[in-house]
Amino acid sequence: MKQTKPWFTVLDAGILMVLAAAAVFLVRRVGGEMDYRWQWPVILPYLVRSEGGGWGAGPLMAGFITTLKLSLWAMALATLGGTGLGLLRAGRGRFGRLIAAGAVETIRNLPPLVLVFIVFFFLGDRITALIGLEEMVRTAGPGTRAVLELLFAPPARLAGFFAGLAALVLYEAAYIAEIVRAGVQSVEQGQWEAAASLGMTRRQQLRRVVLPQAFRRILPALAGQLISTIKDSAIVSVISVPELTFQGLELVSATYLSFEVWITIAALYFLLTFACSLGVGHLEKVWRH
Repeated sequence: MKQTKPWFTVLDAGILMVLAAAAVFLVRRVGGEMDYRWQWPVILPYLVRSEGGGWGAGPLMAGFITTLKLSLWAMALATLGGTGLGLLRAGRGRFGRLIAAGAVETIRNLPPLVLVFIVFFFLGDRITALIGLEEMVRTAGPGTRAVLELLFAPPARLAGFFAGLAALVLYEAAYIAEIVRAGVQSVEQGQWEAAASLGMTRRQQLRRVVLPQAFRRILPALAGQLISTIKDSAIVSVISVPELTFQGLELVSATYLSFEVWITIAALYFLLTFACSLGVGHLEKVWRH
């Protein structure tokens, strides 16, 4: 008869007690020896606040929403770009492999902060000019402005948002490219040969046989990189994109509630990344069956 594992063990209880004791010690140490007075109720209006008889997002929640938008767009675009670069690196064309390798190695060997500054100061204006952003915003009606703000950022912040997004996409795509390349190259040569024997073209072999197997193998690594995108999004605070970390810096300088603000921000980041981890875990179970 198969034995079921206990849901809660003595070891779990011991770990929980140690963590609780550590939390109590930290709170008492901060409040006692550092003479710090906790003011948690003050944080609530910075999360949600009353506006004209309704409820609106406070600065921290507005930053959280901006981080969510930035991360989702960066994940989607970096996955597309990284997959393309990874396929070029694993492809037959020597020129394509050379171009992809040069781009990936250049970006991977640059600090993300330097990349953000390069994109913002040297490419930011060209990106907005290329997509006609300023003209579009200037001539847009209220409905278009509302859609832009819903999907991206308020019109006055769009240039910085797109510059930060471009830097994030470049940085994350370089790492995703290596993950995809390794996944494609891990598929046995016999799979390619079997697909070719069925009369499939190279593109059909890749799309119908190789990529489905490769993505199952690289899903944990790919998920880890996508979750890192959420954490890496904090770097765009240096170009004044009003995401969660930027809002935290502003609030700390205005209120001096360092512990409350940064603990709240850490909790919000954790909720976002943990939700992604749960979603990926569910996807792994579905693909496994």
